[in-house]
Amino acid sequence: MKFHVDAWDPGYGSSVEAAEGGAADSTARVDPDLEVTAARWLPVPAPATDEIDWPGAILFVDGVLRIEARLWIEQPEVHPDTGEILGTDAGMALCASYGAGVVCSCPQGAHLMSGEVRHGLFTGVADAVSLATTAGTYEMHHTPLDNSDNPINVLTGSLQGKLNELELITAANARVSLVEHGVTGDDDLIVIDGPLRGRTSLPRAIGYIKSHRATYLPPELQAKVGQLAAGERTPVFLMGTSWDRHSWYLRLPSRPGAPWTGIVRIECSADLPTEEAVRLADESQRVLPRYASTEYKDTRAPQNLVPIAGLERELRRRLGHPGLLNRALRTASAARAAGGGE
Repeated sequence: MKFHVDAWDPGYGSSVEAAEGGAADSTARVDPDLEVTAARWLPVPAPATDEIDWPGAILFVDGVLRIEARLWIEQPEVHPDTGEILGTDAGMALCASYGAGVVCSCPQGAHLMSGEVRHGLFTGVADAVSLATTAGTYEMHHTPLDNSDNPINVLTGSLQGKLNELELITAANARVSLVEHGVTGDDDLIVIDGPLRGRTSLPRAIGYIKSHRATYLPPELQAKVGQLAAGERTPVFLMGTSWDRHSWYLRLPSRPGAPWTGIVRIECSADLPTEEAVRLADESQRVLPRYASTEYKDTRAPQNLVPIAGLERELRRRLGHPGLLNRALRTASAARAAGGGE
C-alpha cells in the first residue's frame, strides 16, 4: 500500500476530484478506435528534442470571474386588469466581474496580448436595468428563470456563458494581431484553459483540462492513463456527452507521485478529421510540457501552465478590489432605493 500527498493546494480541490475517493464514472459515449484500435492502445512516445517543430506562436487563453454581491430587485406587483398595486415582489440578481485575456508565446518572447474586464448584473427580472456605480457600470443581462431550477445555478450559468463569449472574442482578436508579430498563415496554436465547449469554431484550438471529475474510458483503457511516462500521451479517442469532441490524455513532467500526477486531458473539435485531431495531439505533446509549472512556484503544479498562471494573476488584479466594488454596489443600491428606484 502506497501513500501520496496531492501536491495541489486543497483550496483548489484536487487534481482528481472525487466524491468517493476517485473520479466518478461517466455515461459519455466513447469511441477509442480512431488513431489506433483499442486492442493496440499503447502510450504514444514523447518526441525527441530535435524532432520538435514549434508553432510560430502559441496563444494561451483564460478567463476569471468573481461574484461581487447577490442582490434582490424589488418591484411592485400589479394587477393585470386594474393596474392596482397589490404588493411588492423581489427577484434575485448576481453582480459579478469577469475578465479574459491572452498570453502569446512567440519569437518576441512571452507577453500579454490582451486583457479585458466586464461587470455584469444577471437576473431574471425582465425590466431590470444596468446599475451604475463609482467603480463601473454593471450591465444588465436578462436571464429567464425556470421555477424547476435553482436560480443561482441558472444565473451563474449565464455568467459563465458571458465569460466564454469574452474568451472567444479575445482569442479571435489576438489571432488577428499575430501578423504584427511576424506570424502569418496557419502557424499558430490556441490553448484554452478549460473545456472547448462553445469555442469549437476556433481553428487550431485545443481545450486544456487540468483536473478530472469523471472517468470516460473503459476500465482497461483508463488503467493505461496512469502508466504514461512524462511527455507521453494516449491515442486520440472520440467522446460525446451533451456535446462531442476528440480527446486524449497527456502526462506533463513532474515529480513522482500518484498514478495520475501531472495528467491532463486535452480536447479539440469533433468536426475535425481524425488526421487533424491526431496532428493537434502531436503538437500538444511537443509544446505543452515546456510550460508545465513547478511546485515551488505554483500550488497546482504541474498542470497549471506557467503562462496561464500568470494570466490568471493579472486578470484578477484587473477585476479590482472586491471590498471596494462591494462598497460601491451597496452605495449605488442604497441611492436607487432612496430615489424610489429611479
